[in-house]
This record gives sequence, C-alpha cells and structure tokens, in this order.
Amino acid sequence: MIRKTVLINAVSALAITAILAGCSTLPRDGPTGRAVESGAMQAQAPYTIVDLTVAAAEMVKTLPPRFEGTLVAGVDGGEGRAAIGPGDVLGVSIFEAGGSLFGGGAAASGRTAAQTLPALTVDADGRVQIPFAGAISVAGLSTGEAGTAIRRALVGKVANPQVVVSVVENTYNTVTVLGEVRQPGRAPLSSNANQLIDVIAARGGVSKPTEDVLVVVQRNGQTLSAPLASVYSRFDENIRLQRGDQVNLVHRPRRFSTFGAMGAVSLVEMPAGPMSLTDAISRVGGLDTNSANARSVLVFRFERPEVAAALGVTQAVQPRGVPVVYRLNLEEAQGFFIANDFEIQPDDVLYVPRSGSAELGKFFTLVRTLSGVVYDISVTNTLNNN
Repeated sequence: MIRKTVLINAVSALAITAILAGCSTLPRDGPTGRAVESGAMQAQAPYTIVDLTVAAAEMVKTLPPRFEGTLVAGVDGGEGRAAIGPGDVLGVSIFEAGGSLFGGGAAASGRTAAQTLPALTVDADGRVQIPFAGAISVAGLSTGEAGTAIRRALVGKVANPQVVVSVVENTYNTVTVLGEVRQPGRAPLSSNANQLIDVIAARGGVSKPTEDVLVVVQRNGQTLSAPLASVYSRFDENIRLQRGDQVNLVHRPRRFSTFGAMGAVSLVEMPAGPMSLTDAISRVGGLDTNSANARSVLVFRFERPEVAAALGVTQAVQPRGVPVVYRLNLEEAQGFFIANDFEIQPDDVLYVPRSGSAELGKFFTLVRTLSGVVYDISVTNTLNNN
C-alpha cells in the first residue's frame, strides 16, 4: 500500500514538473515568430528582418540579378578560323589546263584535267606528301592557304595548276565537351561553327534544364564560368572557342527549403524560369491551416549587398551575402499580391512558425496525456485495494 502511494506521488510530481515546464520543453518545428523578432533586436543581431511591402518586393525584383560569372573577360578571342594541324585528313584536288602531268591525253583536246588525290593525313611535322611536289607544310594554315602552298610547289611541274583543299576529318582543331551534354567527347571546330552554342548543339545539346547548368571553360590554364542561361540570352557570352579548350557543363540544381507549419518540410527543385513566393508555397501544399501563423511567413536569404543597401539594411556583409529575413503577412489580402511579385532565389529557406494557439494546444495535449497517466495509476491502485 505504501509503495503504491509513493509511486502515485512520484508520477504526480513528474507530471506537475512537466506541466510547469511545458512551454520550454515542448518540441517545436522551429523558432516562434517572437523568437525570430527577438533575435533581430539583439545588440549584435545575426540578421535583419525586412517587412515585405509592395515597394520592397518591387525593389528586390528590379535591381540587377546576382552576378554569377562571365566568359567574356579573358577567355574570348577565338581567331574565327579553322587551322589545319597534325592528324587532320585532307582532300586535295589538282586542276591543270593542259593535262600534261595528271590528265594524260587531255592536252590534245585542250580540256582541263582534274586529279583528286587519295586522302592525305597531316604528319606530326605538319606536312603532307604531294606527288611531284614533295612534302608541303600546311600546319597552321587554312584550307585556302594550304591550296596556295601546294600550287606554288607545283609551279613549273604542272601547267597553271589550281588546287582545292578540304578537311575530310578534323582531329586537330577540336575542343572537349564534358558534363551534362548528351554526347560528351571531342567536337570539331570550323570557321562557321566555332562558337559555344554551336559546339554544344553539335554534341546533342544539354541533358538538364538550361537554368540548372553552369558552363566552365578552361583555356591555357585559365578557368572561367557563367550560367548557361546567360550564354543563350546574351550575345557576348556566346564566345568563340579555340583548339584545345575544355568545356564542362556542370549540373547545379536550383533548390529552396521549406520548414515549419507548411504542407511539407522539403527540399524543392525549382522549375525553369522565375518563381514567385506564391508558387513556392503552392508547391508544398500551402500553409497548415490548423497551426500556421499566417501573419509571419518568413524567407531566410543571404541577400546581395546592393539589394540590402537599397532596402536600408546595415547588416555586415558575410561571405555569402547579407543575412536578411523577409517577413510577409498573409492574413491581409494585399499579402497575396506581394507574394506573387516576390521572386524566390536558389537556397532560400521558407519558414512559417506555429501560431500561439497551436502551441497552446500542444501544451494542453501534454497536460491531458500526463493527467491521464496519473488517473490510470490511481484507478489501478484503487481497484487493487478493493
């Protein structure tokens, strides 16, 4: 009897302790709206809260986008010509007016004779062997310049020769394309197809959404990068490539995270094109109607310094930007117009704290649970005594 009474008293004491400490020990999905406000009011606050108004949303939208690199500075300067080099296979056709050397009996008839030589491979020294002319250096020349060099070597041996040179197989003037491209490997360059978009298209195009791909170009020990979307939209970013360039298409998915009283706690892939706060909330099923504090929809972001300055934020700049928490009140009708105008950026964190009533409901649930345990033990003890 004494032991059971002691047990009841002990459980009751634990229940009372838990109830009294309930507000501080209840598990939360994250900080309350009041806790976020309190953090921003500290002497050395780690972030600044910016209330989203029509003016603030429009200012963030109209300022220049985040600088994410360029291919123009230092890497551009392709020559715009396809030079012959070792390993290339050439087609050479020689025309002579009299036909005395290549045309046989063409001289008697006065017709022009033509001779197409077997495919010629440029050797390691950059030369090709031409009958009656010997080894001709063609490395670094265009096809027209190579034809002129061969014609000069044949002067005196062929009557008024004319030479046409073409590249049958281009193995020297190439670039390497790797990463998120459908056909990775070497891509030949030509005088009319040596720009970045030409080369990507020649390898089958990209295998991921354009907005999620970063172009990295390596040339002569230098590495520069830019979003593929800017290469397609800006003429100057579509640079001319040079022999030996390496192009790497890196998949860099754009994502944002959602926490708190929302339809889902998730890491969400962003679709192509701009995405509004309204779109982002809809993608995870909206706010939790039973617990969300719609007056405090928060977007955590490392903002661009120029944007923070325009908003009047004096927070210190960190390596990733200025830590800003945008706060929107969706209990007001205007809040939905603002949400539809405010663009979500990659790596944003959307968080909606629980309302005070929801937290109070969790507290009373704990009270009922602990009270029920005490009641069950008390009833069991009474039945055993009887």
